[in-house]
Amino acid sequence: MSAFKIEGGHKLGGEITPQGAKNEALQILSAVLLTSEPVTIHNIPNIRDVNKQIELLRDFGVKVEQLEEAGAFRFTASDVDLNFLETETFRTKASSLRGSIMMIGPLLARFGKAQMPQPGGDKIGRRRLDTHFIGLKKLGANFVFNEEKHRYYVDADRLEGQYILLDEASVTGTANLVMAAVLAKGTTTIYNAACEPYLQQLCKMLNRMGANIQGVGSNLLTIEGVEVLGGTTHTMLPDMIEIGSFIGLAAMTKSEITIKNVRVDMLGLIPDTFRKLGIKIEQRGDDLFIPAQEHYEIETFIDGSILTVADAIWPGFTPDLLSILLVVATQAKGTILIHQKMFESRLFFTDKLIDMGAQIILCDPHRATVIGLDRKYPLRGIRMTSPDIRAGVSLLIAALSANGTSVIDNVEQIDRGYQYIDDRLRALGAKIERIE
Repeated sequence: MSAFKIEGGHKLGGEITPQGAKNEALQILSAVLLTSEPVTIHNIPNIRDVNKQIELLRDFGVKVEQLEEAGAFRFTASDVDLNFLETETFRTKASSLRGSIMMIGPLLARFGKAQMPQPGGDKIGRRRLDTHFIGLKKLGANFVFNEEKHRYYVDADRLEGQYILLDEASVTGTANLVMAAVLAKGTTTIYNAACEPYLQQLCKMLNRMGANIQGVGSNLLTIEGVEVLGGTTHTMLPDMIEIGSFIGLAAMTKSEITIKNVRVDMLGLIPDTFRKLGIKIEQRGDDLFIPAQEHYEIETFIDGSILTVADAIWPGFTPDLLSILLVVATQAKGTILIHQKMFESRLFFTDKLIDMGAQIILCDPHRATVIGLDRKYPLRGIRMTSPDIRAGVSLLIAALSANGTSVIDNVEQIDRGYQYIDDRLRALGAKIERIE
């Protein structure tokens, strides 16, 4: 297993371009199973989770061609081998990747059956799949969960459009149901649908393939089923979680950094939420410029009470950036309450930050109060382990700002979501090396 050895306390500087969006990639790659025609996708990030999804497609018999342009691939699912679903290889690979769950909708819609082992992913708390399967059952699928094998089975002669009111605005659940409904008979209405930019991207791509989806960008989607979908070309958005991570990195290391080509129109509340911590962010065209700051001060509410930042479904603040925000707050002036509503295990990494000298009160599994040190007491380097993708990058940012040397073990977790992160940080001047 690999680790990062980081010499902290150095200012960084320069330009960095975010990778293609990881969470969008897992949806878009699943959608190539909906057609026998070629689908060309640009700006695919070279990261562990996405590469696993591409490998699964190859195993299904999808023809995968890597084009000359970096991050560009052509996928042709004209000869899909459903027998692969029965293999131990499928069980092993699919269970290690949570994004594999989004293959169920396309397989069911096009071939009439699908199965999936309980998927893996980050250990950040309960991530139930009820929304997916309740919705598929409403479209007419038969559903069985084999507790002994820990495997889900669905099949249907033909899906039929229905009115579906989701019990939660699940992003992956909405994506699965949209991909199933585009080939269903009749009209499907999905209310309380997720409307994240990545879900919007999926819907726009499907429409270019011949689907008929109305209401894209809202929480009410109307889908008129079609008989067949064709090929298309699609370019993925820059990863908004990387963009937020780089904002936090600049603030913590007192660095002047320009984040290039960010698609500002798709960032929602992310820039303004970091501004509430006192971080200066300038928009320059489609770039974000973060000037070097010695100090930044957390705002209070209008009545003077302590600022609370909580995650919420889009267009609220994404839960994937709360851990970054928490780390940045440790060296701000002021106090903030971080409320992680969606996942009950995501704040447990704060014990490492406390060991580094941060002043954090973990109130319960969902809430942490951070008392900013205003750089009077810098964090100190320690040895620690990355528990998941986002916490891992948060600890990496903390280590880059800390006095002394830190070692972060289990960086394979970070590699799951961040492309060549050590090389890209070195280009900004970071003292980081990968060790075994």
